[in-house]
Amino acid sequence: MALGTLGTAATNTLTASGFNVAGITETDFVALSSLILDDLTGNPVNAAYSRFGQLIVPRRGVLKLLPGDYVAVDPATGWPILVSAGAAAGASFVIA
Repeated sequence: MALGTLGTAATNTLTASGFNVAGITETDFVALSSLILDDLTGNPVNAAYSRFGQLIVPRRGVLKLLPGDYVAVDPATGWPILVSAGAAAGASFVIA
């Protein structure tokens, strides 16, 4: 699975990736991780998104990812957004 887009039907599009160890390449992990920025400094966060099911939220902690969850990144700030599998399957999200 290549990087795609994620957004609600009423908002701008976000770069996103579904979390599924078998379905995403290392290149995709690195590409999405490189978009995640510290919201105070604007600096990249090394290995913020990992194949091991972790999403590092800058200066806030680590979130555990489960298969089917989506990680998106706000294009203006580089802020990571975690959407659960259940929420992503709902009608309010458009996944491409």
